[in-house]
Order: sequence, then C-alpha cells, then structure tokens
Amino acid sequence: MGVARRWIFPIIWMVIFAVIGAALVKLAFFAEASEESAPEFPTGAIAEPTVSVERGTIHNDVTVDGTIAADAAIPGRAAISGEVRKVSAAPGQWVDAGAELAQIRGMNDDGTNKWSILKAPASGTLSSFELIVGQQVGVGETIVEVAPPTFSVVASIAPAQQYRLTTQPTEAEVAITGGPAPFTCTGLTITAAPPPSSTASGADPGAGSTAVATVRCAVPSDVKVFAGLAAKVTIAGGVAEDVLVVPTTAVEGGSGTGVVYVSSATGEPETREVTLGISDGTLVEVASGLDEGDTVLQFVPGAPADTQNGAFVGVGG
Repeated sequence: MGVARRWIFPIIWMVIFAVIGAALVKLAFFAEASEESAPEFPTGAIAEPTVSVERGTIHNDVTVDGTIAADAAIPGRAAISGEVRKVSAAPGQWVDAGAELAQIRGMNDDGTNKWSILKAPASGTLSSFELIVGQQVGVGETIVEVAPPTFSVVASIAPAQQYRLTTQPTEAEVAITGGPAPFTCTGLTITAAPPPSSTASGADPGAGSTAVATVRCAVPSDVKVFAGLAAKVTIAGGVAEDVLVVPTTAVEGGSGTGVVYVSSATGEPETREVTLGISDGTLVEVASGLDEGDTVLQFVPGAPADTQNGAFVGVGG
C-alpha cells in the first residue's frame, strides 16, 4: 500500500493532468473550423425593410421662409420732350394717384406750343422727384418715382418643391413671428430665377445652378407690417383623401410617374411602374400601379443615405 501511495497514485495523476493539458492546447491552437463557423456558410441574412400599401390622406402644403418687403416704387415718365415750366410737388411728399406734379411745355411740328401735365402714377410718397423749372426732359424719361404704402411677402422656392404644386396657386397663408395673426396674402406669383451668367466673374459655365424661383404675394392693406420682418409662407397644393399612399423613400422617378420595388415569391424585388399624385414630402399618392396591401421595399435599392432618411427622388422632394 505504501508503494502505491508513493509511486502509483502520483503517476496516475500526472497522466491525467497531461491529457487535460494536451486537450486544452488542441482546443486553443488547433481547433477545426466547423461548417457552422466557416465564413462560406453564413448563419444569417439581411432583409430589406418593406412597407404595405395603405390608404391615407395627404395635405400637400409647401412651407418656405419669406420676408416682408416694401413694394417697389412706381415710375412716372415724361409724355413729351420739352421744358419744365411748373413744379407742384417736392421729394418726400405724399401724393394721391392722378395729382398734378409738374407741367411740361414742348413744341409741335408747326412751331406752336404743346403742353403735358405730369401726374402721380399712384398714391404714395415721392421717393424720387428732382425736377426744377427750366429743366429739359425727354419723352419717355423717368422723372418721378412714387413709393406706395403697400407691402409684399417675398420667398424663395426650390425647383423640387415646385413639383408638389400640381396647380398654380393664387394665395398663401402667412405667419409672422411676433407679428399679427396669420393672414392670407393674395395675387401670388412664382417667377423663375434667371440662368447664371456665363460672363460673370469667376463663373463656371459647367457648374450646376442652385438658383431658386421667387414667390411673391400682396399683404392685405389692413394688416400692419414692416419691411424686413421674417415670415413663414404656407402654399396649399391640394388635399387627397382616402387614397393609396407609400413613403416617398420607396419611389424612384420623376413628377407624375415613378418606379417602386415590389416583394416577390423568389425573394428578388420586382420593379413596378406607378402613376403618382400629390406628396407631402413624407408620403406620396399612388394613383395607379399598386393595390392596397401590396408590399414594397421601404427604400429604393442603392439609394443614398440622405434619400433613405426622407428625401424624395420623385414627386415633391
């Protein structure tokens, strides 16, 4: 018994520890790659997010930042060439439309005198009026300017936003921070920006233009405003109720038409042409090409990250 305790048992324990050590070394440095862990056998798959075509209501309002601006002065021109014989007003004076400002004497072909009365072209303040008796003026020459007491709301609108205006608006809702209650401005016009001049200093003829159109509408005469005030201008582009809608991120294409990617049984998305209606920048109306309940990819395959965050490639932006 003493021999076993002194020699046999220690040897057995040494063999056991050696086997355990060898096993640990093999696991640590010589483990075989399993089929589950091999990179050529992926254990997961990336699924493209999808959305269902649903019914909803779209309020197509376009809101842009604007400014209150005094209306431009209205010019008055000489009707004949001749000499100023009488001046009846002074710069800075308030005048009513049609008020006499000056008398001009000209000559007929037969040498006789002819007279012309210069009248105020509108009611307002004479912002430019420097006539003196004896001064010579030419026909068509601007010799007076009257600044009207009226104001307009002026704003810029990007080309992509104009896509959302399916009809030409005639008015807009205006809100002024710290000013009067929101009001409706009328006579709304959208004027296209002129193309950049290729002769301008430093201009790059091949560079893309960032010019935007100008929105202008009249402030009602009973609303008190001042030039320079900031305003929010909301232009109503229409309302579509109980229509099929999808996120704008799901649509690729231009105004009126586009392409969506529909889920299929094979797992590969199929392209589907659609007819588009109005958009609020987040949702877009699908007039035809899809049925309620259809499943489409939420994002256009390969679309840039900013588009997937909500920008719209097709109608409305």
